[in-house]
Amino acid sequence: MRFAAFSFLILSNSFVFGQVLNPVKWQTATSVSNAKVGEELDLIFKATIDNSWYLYSSEFDCEDGPIKTTFTFKPNPSYQLVGKLKAINPIDKHDKIFECNVKIFKGAAEFRQRIKILNTNLKVGGEYEYQVCTELTGQCVPGNGEFVFDKIKVKDKKSEVGSQKLEEVSGFRFPVSGSQPKVVDSLKLATGNGQLATISGPILDSTLVQDETMGQSLWGFFLLAFLAGLAALLTPCVFPMIPMTVSFFTGRGTKLQAVIYGGSIIAIYTVIGAVLAPLMGPETANHLSTEWIPNLIFFSVFIVFGLSFLGLFEITLPGSVINKVDQQAEKGGLLGVFFMAFTLVLVSFSCTGPLVGSILVSSAGGEFIKPIIGMFAFALAFAIPFTLFAFFPGWLKSLPKSGGWLNTVKVVLGFVEIALAFKFLSIADQAFHWRILDREINLAIWIVIVALIGIYLMKGFRMPGDTGKDAEDKTVSVLRVSLAIVTFTFLIYLIPGMWGAPLKALAGYLPPQSTHDFDLLSAGTNTKANEICDTPKYDEFLHLPHGINGYFDYKQAIACARQQNKPLFIDFTGHGCTNCREMEARVWSNPQVLQRLKNDFVVVALYVDDKTELPESEWYTSSYDKKVKKTIGKQNADLQIMRLNNNAQPFYVLVGHDEKVLVSPKPYDLSAENFVMFLEEGKRVFKAND
Repeated sequence: MRFAAFSFLILSNSFVFGQVLNPVKWQTATSVSNAKVGEELDLIFKATIDNSWYLYSSEFDCEDGPIKTTFTFKPNPSYQLVGKLKAINPIDKHDKIFECNVKIFKGAAEFRQRIKILNTNLKVGGEYEYQVCTELTGQCVPGNGEFVFDKIKVKDKKSEVGSQKLEEVSGFRFPVSGSQPKVVDSLKLATGNGQLATISGPILDSTLVQDETMGQSLWGFFLLAFLAGLAALLTPCVFPMIPMTVSFFTGRGTKLQAVIYGGSIIAIYTVIGAVLAPLMGPETANHLSTEWIPNLIFFSVFIVFGLSFLGLFEITLPGSVINKVDQQAEKGGLLGVFFMAFTLVLVSFSCTGPLVGSILVSSAGGEFIKPIIGMFAFALAFAIPFTLFAFFPGWLKSLPKSGGWLNTVKVVLGFVEIALAFKFLSIADQAFHWRILDREINLAIWIVIVALIGIYLMKGFRMPGDTGKDAEDKTVSVLRVSLAIVTFTFLIYLIPGMWGAPLKALAGYLPPQSTHDFDLLSAGTNTKANEICDTPKYDEFLHLPHGINGYFDYKQAIACARQQNKPLFIDFTGHGCTNCREMEARVWSNPQVLQRLKNDFVVVALYVDDKTELPESEWYTSSYDKKVKKTIGKQNADLQIMRLNNNAQPFYVLVGHDEKVLVSPKPYDLSAENFVMFLEEGKRVFKAND
């Protein structure tokens, strides 16, 4: 009988051996790698969770339900626990399996336990227990394991060198060394694979490095970069290049040129990521997209193309080249195609730059293969649609009886090009505070142009290229009427903007609301502004939206946050950041978000592209790229890179009085609900640490 039972057990194990599940993998890290006796630090537990599975958090009200994630610490005289274990941003869920409300994590999870170091012989260890479930099969898998933290170097307070003189620059502590300050502190940030990444920087402890759940897989990184390239196509900076591409290839493009056009885009982006970033650093793209000279060049190029499309003149090759078109068309064409590709890359950088920011940071940090793969994948996704656009005019050319409608398309695109040209002039205008193209001036130009498009579609006037029977015929087709309806509808939408309407759909294209001289809507409201501590520096030319009172200097802002006993809300933004304007118009304007920003936080907007030069006494040399930071923008950009290992905007960070990050920062996200959750979680952690 025992033999039969044993045989059955053997057979059973052979059948179920392939069903052993391990849907979650754990890693550990610490907020710092070096500490002193008496200091506090965070022990970080991170979990990577398989798709379709979810991990139960450490705290929720369902007592008779699933196994909660718990960490049991072995007592040791070298440390003591400070507060309770913190689950970072779990999500609420009604669990159908246990029929109760729980908190869970999907994809990735993070838990933190703060400890105080009591002596140099630090020994931290213990056990953890958890449970993961899936609704696909109804399965639940419990798990447990042991953990140990043994990589923390602890120094006694007495060994600390206390004679070094410190100097504050933009609210951060730097040691004085010669004539320029340099950063001495080094902190360790936890990455998604549990390793610790070192960056030079002051005392900011953060969860800021974005989780790389696929970090060890180059294919995974390729996929993420490819998706970023697709996302870049949806940004406002890219739209102006679509009509320019179509118009450039109309009547002249070949399939070979279209392929070379796409290949040039890929090659240029890859070169920028793999070669220029290590030499110049991630600030270069931002400088290019906000400096007045390149933006005036972009503005001029769009105006010239627009006037050409309207029929004022025709852009042609010199006569000597035209005579050789039959023999050297391909050679001449390739040069023009490459120029178009290069123009596309440059013009789009103000929007695509933030999406490739992490790749540029990795490249500048010394990596080689990963930035090349990432930039190639990004450019591949970005180039494919434009290659198809380049093919499209060739298909138009092959269609029979194209008629005068093709000139109508060019004229409409010409008007669109001229309208969008002012976006680039606006970027330079904001960065240098020229105030020659404020919001209402930009809107007035757009209103006139849109009205002209509508009238033209209804055949109210003719342009030089309108010839033939179609131009003589006053009959308006159904298609023209339909397009005119759309155009005049857009015109009516624009008009209230002259009196201060927010026009949220165009937030990424127009100058900020603060540049509007006559805002009738704001003038008629009785919204109470939040109180701040003192007059903000630079408020004569920098502004916050929606009547928010705040600061534009970190040092001043953190001092006020301490005085008012509030957390600090840091907005890393830019004059040329279209997604920043969209977030302000569509998310910050939400009553739930705006009420919290005004009442619960001290707000500071740090413009990374402002060109205002500071007094020489405030200059310093960055330990990141060894360059002297002279302007407001360069110091703010350096701050973000040094402290947060990130150079993308918008980027929102919540900081406590100890200048430590409260919760994982928030990037571009148009969900007001998610933003409210972000703010509420920051408030909760701030109160818990207070």
